[in-house]
Amino acid sequence: MNKIEQLIAKLCPNGVEFKRLGEICESQSKATLKISDLDKNGLYPVINSGRDFYGYYNDFNNEGETITFASRGEYAGYVKYFQGKFFAGGLCYPYKVSLKNRLLTKFLYFYLKSKEEEIMENLVSRGSIPALNKVDIEDFCIPIPPLAIQEEIVKILDNFSELTAELTAELTARKKQYEYYRNTLLDFGDENNPKDGVEFKKLGEVGKVCMCRRILKSQTQDVGEVPFYKIGSFGSKANSFIDRELFEEYKNKYPYPKKGDVLISASGTIGKRVIFDGKDAYYQDSNIVWIDNDETQVLNKFLFYLYSKITWNSTSGGTITRVYNKDLMEMSIPIPPLETQQRIIDILDRFEALTSDYQEGLPAEIKARTKQYEYYRDKLLDFKELESKNV
Repeated sequence: MNKIEQLIAKLCPNGVEFKRLGEICESQSKATLKISDLDKNGLYPVINSGRDFYGYYNDFNNEGETITFASRGEYAGYVKYFQGKFFAGGLCYPYKVSLKNRLLTKFLYFYLKSKEEEIMENLVSRGSIPALNKVDIEDFCIPIPPLAIQEEIVKILDNFSELTAELTAELTARKKQYEYYRNTLLDFGDENNPKDGVEFKKLGEVGKVCMCRRILKSQTQDVGEVPFYKIGSFGSKANSFIDRELFEEYKNKYPYPKKGDVLISASGTIGKRVIFDGKDAYYQDSNIVWIDNDETQVLNKFLFYLYSKITWNSTSGGTITRVYNKDLMEMSIPIPPLETQQRIIDILDRFEALTSDYQEGLPAEIKARTKQYEYYRDKLLDFKELESKNV
């Protein structure tokens, strides 16, 4: 029998009392802020309706341990814990545990987090904009075990959280280290002051912008022989296909990438890169393009690495950000001698190989730790309700 089981057997063998959140917590101040009100150098974070901070502001309306619920939008029902001074926006519900209640705020947070999916599923209304009603969340019932049990649970779950945070920090550090060395190797000065042996040219001077033939929606299907990558599936798994006959016709009649060409996304998330592996596939016109570059000037793999730090001449218009062909052709890139390009490729290839364990292993470890944490959290917070106060 573990320590928590011993405490439960000793302190609350017949169950624990449950109370409505509105009974044990007090609603706190909040106010609406527009994006124009925010200040990136502001002193205090703003908590609103998202998972992350809304931004920063130079005033606060809450401080100390606080629980917030996102009240509207995609993440309505999302639970956040914050300790310190912050500004609660108009699209969240901030709460503090009432001083008269023997309840740890961190325990309350862990319990609510374990029920977050239930809150989002059952309490959030799914109209045109998802919304969490304040009355409904205040009716949500919370177990109130003895403080000794709460303290032990918080200690265990805090330890789990710290382990996951350490792994996440390690992954972030490795990524930053890689990016630092990559950016250092790819620093060739600028057009006005290039490094020795480096020439700056426009992309249009090293090759033309190419794209596949337009595929109509009526020509695609959910299953088929040849994957068709649209901007949403580019770089991941195709969810659309075209038939073999159409593919062979278009591949032979119209531009088609060569093995090794670097495909890039030209809309939405600009600059996502994929090296074409030569396998049969087709790509959405204008949204996915490549430079048919002359490899006597610039190597494909060098372009692949260079694209990772380039500043794209994107245009925001309508509902989507895009890089147009004419803008791509006018973009200036550094072109060192071929032997320098190959040396950089070799170094970065080796560096990627060395860090692949971190890039693949650490996320898998973080995922496993998170699942383990959620499993133990849910078991630790599964309390039997006291049937009668007279038991």
